[in-house]
Amino acid sequence: MRWLMLMLALVSAVTVAQPGPKNLYVPSESEGRPRDEQKPQLPPFPKEEDLVRIQIDGALSFDFFVDLESVSVGRDGVVRYTLVARSVGGATNIAYEGIMCRGRERKLYAFGRADKTWSAARNPQWASISDLPVNRLQAALHDWFFCPARIIVRDTEEARRLLKSGGDPRAGGSADMSNRPR
Repeated sequence: MRWLMLMLALVSAVTVAQPGPKNLYVPSESEGRPRDEQKPQLPPFPKEEDLVRIQIDGALSFDFFVDLESVSVGRDGVVRYTLVARSVGGATNIAYEGIMCRGRERKLYAFGRADKTWSAARNPQWASISDLPVNRLQAALHDWFFCPARIIVRDTEEARRLLKSGGDPRAGGSADMSNRPR
């Protein structure tokens, strides 16, 4: 019996001394590295004549517009734009946002205020654009206008042209192809 107790104690001591299981997770290339994101400059507040309507399936209670003058394609691979959302009841929300094609992500930089000034977002972070209804607009902007066929537009002019024309037909999907500046 003593022999058995000694063996159990030895096995227990050896087991405790062994290192735990190794983490077999290997991070992707982009994880853990800071992004070379340029600091965005807030654009002038949007003017009615510069808005182009973006119509997407399922957006029954809001009309969405992008301010053409605010659209920019940065050296950092981020397309930035001002988004205006108007409810059927007349309420208006304005936001300055960015979409990164690589990774299909979005970031909110600032909100528009009633006095036509900007209020910076408290903690702007990149978030994945899912195909859930809450991200339907950003998914459409990514897929149809700023990153058609998962490739970033060449420049600001191409982004504006796609917004005016209703999107890139190579993108597939169901954006309304009749967008026109207001």
